[in-house]
Amino acid sequence: MMKGMYDFVFEMIIQAKAMAKIHMKTPLVEMDGDEMTRILWADIKKLLIEPFVDLKTEYYDLGLKHRDETRDQVTIDSALATKKYGVAVKCATITPNAQRVEEYHLHEMWKSPNGTIRAMLDGTVFRAPILVKGVHPTVRTWEKPITIARHAYGDVYRNVEMAVPGPGTAELVFTGADGTVTRKKIFDFTSGGIVQGMHNVDASIASFAHSCFRYALSLKQDLWFSTKDTISKVYDHRFKDIFQEIYDQNYKAAFEEAGITYFYTLIDDAVARVVRSKGGFIWACKNYDGDVMSDMIATAFGSLAMMTSVLVSPDGKFEYEAAHGTVTRHYYRYLKGEETSTNPVATIFAWTGALRKRGEMDELPELIAFADKLEKATLDTIESGVMTKDLALLWDGEATAVNSRAFLEAIAERIA
Repeated sequence: MMKGMYDFVFEMIIQAKAMAKIHMKTPLVEMDGDEMTRILWADIKKLLIEPFVDLKTEYYDLGLKHRDETRDQVTIDSALATKKYGVAVKCATITPNAQRVEEYHLHEMWKSPNGTIRAMLDGTVFRAPILVKGVHPTVRTWEKPITIARHAYGDVYRNVEMAVPGPGTAELVFTGADGTVTRKKIFDFTSGGIVQGMHNVDASIASFAHSCFRYALSLKQDLWFSTKDTISKVYDHRFKDIFQEIYDQNYKAAFEEAGITYFYTLIDDAVARVVRSKGGFIWACKNYDGDVMSDMIATAFGSLAMMTSVLVSPDGKFEYEAAHGTVTRHYYRYLKGEETSTNPVATIFAWTGALRKRGEMDELPELIAFADKLEKATLDTIESGVMTKDLALLWDGEATAVNSRAFLEAIAERIA
């Protein structure tokens, strides 16, 4: 079908369903983003959601230019809005490096918006691959999804760092509220170098542990937790001890009754166990470990664009997002007028996750049903042999690789 015909069909759908759209009670917090995912974001809303849902959102533009214009206040405002409304959906955003500062003429190298939002909500990020028939995991033993539970506060994402200009001594210094000073030498520099300070807090680690144990019980899946406490004998060991204490005091009996297990292991041992496993468990990781391992899991199951991601705060706030970046390479091609085949599935599932949760919280079964229907239409489109190029390269059988717009239109046709 020609593009003009599709536009005509969708206009008819909009007119026909104008009186039958699903009405929302409470807005979603909508966080727009950057580059190619921003383009897909608008298309997903136009083609897959707005024809069927009377969409209510409180909109925040987290595109890098606007973050810079507001001195990153818009990121803080979006997190506060999530605390107010309870459910947010977020587009992928740029975390600027030196090259981005120059490219966008930024006032400064702003921190990760994800890191800011996660710190303010003090939540845990749960990420799981989206399985589809015809795409087989690279690890042949994997039969079930592996969910990454990623701590979403502190560590390298809230670090303080500096370049050391020359010889000298770097120290950790802690000044207590009573004025007591504790010092510990880091290193005696004989030349230039670098130094970094990280932190975490017991309360956030405890919230992380509770979230992981509760999530494991809700899914009735085993929970693994890994750090490197043999090397980090204070920092990582603190995580291990808090997890074990909370498990023993609050969850051990419930886990035994549910027939599931919790165990701690070193992260290098966990990697070996994961590769040999059949899947079907939750793997809890510290912030950076979870960032890296979730990309590894997603890629091994098929594609970074085929993974769900939800941030869950201790007080029951939810922020849904795609687990991948802004697809810069495709965006530069798009700016040149070239055709792109960018996979939008993770972004679609961010929207469906947020709509479903909003429906659950507002007792709107029709909104929940729509989210289910959109996910099914997305997977059915792929399993029919129509997909973006990244999946076509992995497909077991005949596949038709289409551009991003055509893929979204095919999904919309199934819903209609």
